[in-house]
Amino acid sequence: MDVPHDDHEENRRLLRYSRHLLLDELGIDGQARLTAARVLVVGVGGLGSPVALYLAAAGVGHITLIDDDTVDLTNLQRQIAHTTARVGQRKVDSAAEAMRAINPDIAIETVGLRADAELLNRLVAASDLVVDCCDNFATRHAVNRACVASRKPLVAGAAIRFDGQLSVYDLRNDESPCYACVFPPDAQVEETRCSVLGAFAPVVGTIGTLQAHEALKLLAGIGTSLAGRLLLFDGLETTFDRVKVARDPQCAVCADRG
Repeated sequence: MDVPHDDHEENRRLLRYSRHLLLDELGIDGQARLTAARVLVVGVGGLGSPVALYLAAAGVGHITLIDDDTVDLTNLQRQIAHTTARVGQRKVDSAAEAMRAINPDIAIETVGLRADAELLNRLVAASDLVVDCCDNFATRHAVNRACVASRKPLVAGAAIRFDGQLSVYDLRNDESPCYACVFPPDAQVEETRCSVLGAFAPVVGTIGTLQAHEALKLLAGIGTSLAGRLLLFDGLETTFDRVKVARDPQCAVCADRG
């Protein structure tokens, strides 16, 4: 007997996510939370590539990508969502193509614009969680301010040369620091870009994968997040260190929160 169409689709979804459903900590309820989630990914380069691909593969129901850059040949050494055939294409469109090839059942919104404050405020407010994969200090702070304003959890990562770092700023929790508590916006910071100092390809993949890991845990409501801790990765020694970070009651961005 033929399986009714709706049953066939449901069976196909169960099969796709079967290895998640086998996890007692996740199961059907956790997968349903992923399916219902809306995530904003800021930047689809070295960090954003594994984030976008893993969120798509895991079945996050609605993913918005924002990036105003195009694919360049020099990106392909580490930005695994893009291909040689898509050099010159908008990164958001290239990444969306790769994501749909993995999982055609999810909704993907592409925004090929620079992430200014007005746009970020709108996109963050419409999301359940934000993953910051950008490569500059100013945008990181703009993303953080939007997350503080909407009280949305932020998973922020950075990588350069052989080093990476990652933390979660869970702005739903009054005790959690924001990004500016740890990295004050008025601090003297020398911008370090891959185009100048280089980046070991697996380092950005490691940090991006861990960003997806933390994002999926938060969305599914499982495990303990990195909130209140900064994870540091040394790619030359292949070691991880964790540093406790606290909310700054005098923070210029979040002092009025809670």
